[in-house]
Amino acid sequence: MRFRIGSLIIALAFSVLGLLAGCGSGAANSGSGTADSDIGTVNSDSETASNGNGAVNSDSGTANSGSGAANSGIGDSDEAGFAQDAVTQNEVDSSPEAAEATGETDRSGMDFNVDLSSIKTGSVNAVVSVHDPSIYKDNGYYIFGSHMTAAKSENLRTWEWVADGYVSDNKIYGGLYDAAEDAFRYAGRKTSHMPTDDGETHVWAPDVIYDKEMGKYLMYVSLSSTWNASEIAMLQCDTIDGKYEYVAPIVYSGVANADDIASTDIGGFVEPKEAEARYTVSGEYCFEKYPNAIDPTVFYDEDDRLWMVYGSWSGGIYLLELDPKTGLAIHPGSSVSESGVDAYYGKKLMGGGHKSIEGPYILYDEEAKAYYLFVSYGSLTAHGGYQIRVFKSDTVDGEYTDMNGKHPELEDQDHSPFGLKLSGNYRLPSLETAYMATGHNSAFIDDDGKRYVVYHTRFESKDEYHSPRAKQYFLNKEGWPCLLPYATNGETISENGYDTDEVVGRYYYINQGTSIDDEVAEPSIIYLTEDGKAVTEDGEGAWSMEPGSCYMSIQIGDAEYSGVFCKQVDEAGTPVMAFTAAGNNESVWGVKY
Repeated sequence: MRFRIGSLIIALAFSVLGLLAGCGSGAANSGSGTADSDIGTVNSDSETASNGNGAVNSDSGTANSGSGAANSGIGDSDEAGFAQDAVTQNEVDSSPEAAEATGETDRSGMDFNVDLSSIKTGSVNAVVSVHDPSIYKDNGYYIFGSHMTAAKSENLRTWEWVADGYVSDNKIYGGLYDAAEDAFRYAGRKTSHMPTDDGETHVWAPDVIYDKEMGKYLMYVSLSSTWNASEIAMLQCDTIDGKYEYVAPIVYSGVANADDIASTDIGGFVEPKEAEARYTVSGEYCFEKYPNAIDPTVFYDEDDRLWMVYGSWSGGIYLLELDPKTGLAIHPGSSVSESGVDAYYGKKLMGGGHKSIEGPYILYDEEAKAYYLFVSYGSLTAHGGYQIRVFKSDTVDGEYTDMNGKHPELEDQDHSPFGLKLSGNYRLPSLETAYMATGHNSAFIDDDGKRYVVYHTRFESKDEYHSPRAKQYFLNKEGWPCLLPYATNGETISENGYDTDEVVGRYYYINQGTSIDDEVAEPSIIYLTEDGKAVTEDGEGAWSMEPGSCYMSIQIGDAEYSGVFCKQVDEAGTPVMAFTAAGNNESVWGVKY
């Protein structure tokens, strides 16, 4: 912030008049950068083939993003100056006396230099490498992931392998090989009707649920051949960690002609000639309008109806109801008249035009009386801008909207402004390297009411290696998720709040912004003062804490964020005070040592 002192002429005039000081005031301007992102059309599936050690064989599309900075700051201000001899226009009087006279905070003892070298570093050793982890709790925490992987944990931090790799004796997924002729008939292998584009087997992004009526654990898994020719299949098992047996297909995508349609069950719900006219164009699948049948998530709504949300890039995110007696799809059929509902694919929730959106996960929160739809934007590679967004709705079938009451549509060329961005690329104190491409999450509410997001992350210094992470999140006063900065380590928020002296002080602060690119959100310094000011190197805002609770709010420039304070330990095990808050689809984090 520049303090503009009155010109020498005015100073001399005031001196002649015997005045001690001249006063000139100006307006505090807030300028923020723009987050412009243009995602190029990608003719490849968004998933990558990796094995259990995290190596990646990728024919995924690259998100071509032109991005700006998502910054929120306070601009120049004109403040009171004292008449002095030979003073220049750009000199700054930062003395305590000047601060007191102008109403500004005394910055003489503040250090805005970001130096992380003195902070102990560490890392969460997850042990396993599970891509697209889908969480389910049943006598422990299980995650099921792409490439026939699964792992178990007792603490959501350290995991042990349960299954890993494309082998016929895979403890969890071996049933696919037992029924390979049926299971991979349409897609997922080089011998399928739709052969895989690399000649390999593709089994991606599974999700597991216990069907209360069937008394079975059901797995819904993606069998994919190309970037839009895929199938979601259902498997079942009597135990959470046993061999799942193939049952039936749920939904197909990627049909390009009558022969492809005849290889699916589409004709049972849409007359074949009508299906060809609707789902194909110029001998290709109408992928910009209709979904890629991968990335399923299955869940119960508040009335115990069973649903599956799915989709990746292509025509966006879709919702299908399932029959809880069989686990199979209830396709709307040709009699459907509701706008936005397809007779075969179900209801479209958002997206389309082959822009990046995938990994949908819907969670009903009974306390909030709301449904939360998590998705991932960007390309999943380390520098692809992969990130987690969230929308919410009062009803299971939408509409799902963000903090601004909107969601991405097919015609939206730039979808970066839509959805609350929970996590992207970032660097924090104690991390050995920046975390990159945090995405494809699942979520759950534990028995004690704690809420968690589980996802995979890549790293700035480790190429395409990836590792699962679990973080606790809270709902702010407005009901929006606020993700804690560090991996969960048993922290419990204080429902009665914290003393002022516990929360005031110097914080390492980051803003996740809304861009879709490989830029890393780097920490800056912000001071929360006892008199309610939020002081950055560039200006001042304000903060407040609701008495007797953990809720807080912070205003920086023109931006306002609502969230919570919570004590955590960082990844080196050092105790910190943290805040996490959301506003205008941005997430901000602060960490104080």
